Amino acid sequence: MSSNNPNEVRLVGRVSAAPETRALPSGDQLCLGRLVVPRPETRILPSGRKAPSVDVIDLTGWSARARRSMSAWSPGDEVEVTGALRRRFYRAGGSTASRVEVEVTTARRLRRAASG
Repeated sequence: MSSNNPNEVRLVGRVSAAPETRALPSGDQLCLGRLVVPRPETRILPSGRKAPSVDVIDLTGWSARARRSMSAWSPGDEVEVTGALRRRFYRAGGSTASRVEVEVTTARRLRRAASG
């Protein structure tokens, strides 16, 4: 990455479901997606074999460019995103909750999902 932004992440993974575009009451639009990113094999199973694991990362696309790119994805596509890690707070069931997501700056499909 060429940016001097200390809060910049780059992820490569597979799209878990078709991204969803939402219109907010303010009139703003955003695109929501989820990325499955493989981890290095570090867990050891009882059999002694290493088990692969993944991280599932929520993505938000606010810019028109990010929304356009993300909305073209299909489940299983391999994609690359860059953006900033954000922690969002919200009210749920009478208490405050939070979640971490990547606010997407750039998004591109690297490989289409194999069609079945």
